[in-house]
Amino acid sequence: MSLATKTLPADPPSSSQTLPDAMAEALFRPMGVDGVYARSGLYEDMIERLTALISRHRDPAAEIMRFPPVMSRVQLEKSGYLKSFPNLLGCVCALHGSEPEIRAAADRHGQGGDWTEALEPADLVLSPAACYPVYPLAAARGAVRSGGLLFDVAADCFRHEPSRHLDRLQSFRMREYVRIGTADEITAFRESWIERARGIAEELELPHRVAPASDPFFGRSGQVMAISQLQQMLKFELLVPLYSSDNPTACMSFNYHRDHFGQVWGMRDESGAPVHTGCVAFGMDRLAVAMFWVHGLKPANWPARVRQALRIGTD
Repeated sequence: MSLATKTLPADPPSSSQTLPDAMAEALFRPMGVDGVYARSGLYEDMIERLTALISRHRDPAAEIMRFPPVMSRVQLEKSGYLKSFPNLLGCVCALHGSEPEIRAAADRHGQGGDWTEALEPADLVLSPAACYPVYPLAAARGAVRSGGLLFDVAADCFRHEPSRHLDRLQSFRMREYVRIGTADEITAFRESWIERARGIAEELELPHRVAPASDPFFGRSGQVMAISQLQQMLKFELLVPLYSSDNPTACMSFNYHRDHFGQVWGMRDESGAPVHTGCVAFGMDRLAVAMFWVHGLKPANWPARVRQALRIGTD
């Protein structure tokens, strides 16, 4: 696969290093927890415009699904997420038991105690990525017919990595196109989307490059998994320099899972062979932050090409 990259610009001058503070004030409202914010109208308008732009690139054959911010704990455990990323997972907990037991737990707070000691896990977890719920749904349909499946999915997601950096939120939105089929179909889908994503970044005049990447697997064994992922070139990211060109922000990713989800969920083609899967993921909040970071806080003053792509001023 050809991976010609675009040269990144030098880091911004020191006078613009205060921009993140101005951005935070214009785009977000603090909610008392790092990486979790209320969002302003200016910011939400940009999310909607980016969403519409991505939708215009949707294959007409794609089946649209929108997922809630929670999913089955059992399904996520089965997917292997707990083994690979236990440090990022958020579990939904609740007060269980009789009315007197629940009331006693709640009353502890008023008495200066800790009511959370009575919490027990529910059967839900916070979705860490938009694509996880689609695989069991697809598997339930039976054998995957020739030509495979294509989905357009989205969800509000959560990963437990508190940060004050605007490009790394705990609660964020993810849009994905998910492909299910043969190995050749998945690699063709991914290569096509890498080129298409470059075109989107060019349209938006975002400095960028595409590079091989690995997921943040947990622990020492995770380091081995990350090296293997890099060696097999299973993951690529579209990187935009925000804080620095040396540590750019991944705004899109292009992932080939091989037959992992086919094996986990028993998804097979009509010959009985496990299907392969892949996805292209858009970090909607990272893209929105990147737009304001690169072009400033006044979309009406952005370059004409960018305004045209986002249909700014044509509403």
